[in-house]
Amino acid sequence: MKIVDARVIVTCPGRNFVTLKVVTDDGVTGVGDATLNGRELAVASYLRDHVVPALIGRDPARIEDTWQYLYKGAYWRRGPVTMSAIAAVDTALWDIKGKVAGLPVYQLLGGRSRAGVTVYGHASAATVDGVLTEVARFVKDGYRAVRIQAGVPGLAGVYGVHIGPGVYEPADAAVPSEAVWSTVRYLNHVPSVFARVREEFGPDLRLVHDVHHRLTPIEAARLGKSLEPYALTWMEDPVPAELQEGFRLIRQHTTTPIAVGEVFNSVWDCQRLVTEQLIDYVRTTVVHAGGITHLRRIFDLAALYHVRSGSHGATDLSPVCLAAALHVDISIPNFGLQEYMPHVADTDAVFPHTYRFEDGFLHPSEEPGLGVDIDEDLAARYPYRPAALPVNRLEDGTLHSW
Repeated sequence: MKIVDARVIVTCPGRNFVTLKVVTDDGVTGVGDATLNGRELAVASYLRDHVVPALIGRDPARIEDTWQYLYKGAYWRRGPVTMSAIAAVDTALWDIKGKVAGLPVYQLLGGRSRAGVTVYGHASAATVDGVLTEVARFVKDGYRAVRIQAGVPGLAGVYGVHIGPGVYEPADAAVPSEAVWSTVRYLNHVPSVFARVREEFGPDLRLVHDVHHRLTPIEAARLGKSLEPYALTWMEDPVPAELQEGFRLIRQHTTTPIAVGEVFNSVWDCQRLVTEQLIDYVRTTVVHAGGITHLRRIFDLAALYHVRSGSHGATDLSPVCLAAALHVDISIPNFGLQEYMPHVADTDAVFPHTYRFEDGFLHPSEEPGLGVDIDEDLAARYPYRPAALPVNRLEDGTLHSW
């Protein structure tokens, strides 16, 4: 069997996605997600101009060899563009291998380690009362874990907080929009939000919170300490991860668990954090961390150090990525949580799939391969729209984080 074609498909059914479809001479196809939110066309070009020509004629069964070929064959290694492109190829090849074997991909990864994949939803609103309403909705729908994000008094808007009707999409303009941020207001307000949530919903609901890299290590330590009475499952991305020594300072001051890694691209990005047990959950994803092959490598390392998975799963990842993530989630021994934001109907139509949500769990497809595809004719009806994530400035005008 040989690869005879590989098509890069850019579409925007509600938001932008980049998909690679690999075709073999036997007519078997596989799909992989290559979406890099806000930089989608960079990956599309990398695939078309540099990767696809190197795939033609290769044996699709040689997944590990192809991964090493694409990684080591690029002198300028790693980074989100390269690793997202490699991820698309790797995921598509696993899809093909499953179809050839007549098995869902998770069976090729060792089979089930659990009955279902526990997911968390996003409860956010401008006010605390609004957050409580959202949490109640998720609990009614069977969710066992919820992410809590609330507006901050005195700030017009907060990244990660949904205000108004419709589906939340933070990439809101072709050129990044700007908002005002106050760390003081945020640190003073967040503990009161979780106090209300625990008072309303009790101690058993698993709660997580995303800080979005906004704090310094000592500020994050203060936040973690103040949230200890509310027993969070994790505090996510408390600080920018470039200075990994900062996580040691946080660790010294709080027992609130720490999750990080959705912007990581390789096992080397999180090696120190994992091996020195400075984090509790690693949130790397199939699409941004080199595909199923490399994500398993990251999670296998993490398992040695009591670190669990918590993969990113927002709607900036296509159903192809979510399908792939579920096959990994169901099979690894150190699974923690899976983020889950349902896609809009247009996205689901472009990416037909057979994974399903039931009683707080996602279940991977039982079809051979990943159990997801792309309708190329329908995808062509949704042209690319430039969209970028916003940025924040402090009240004095200093450029900050999200």
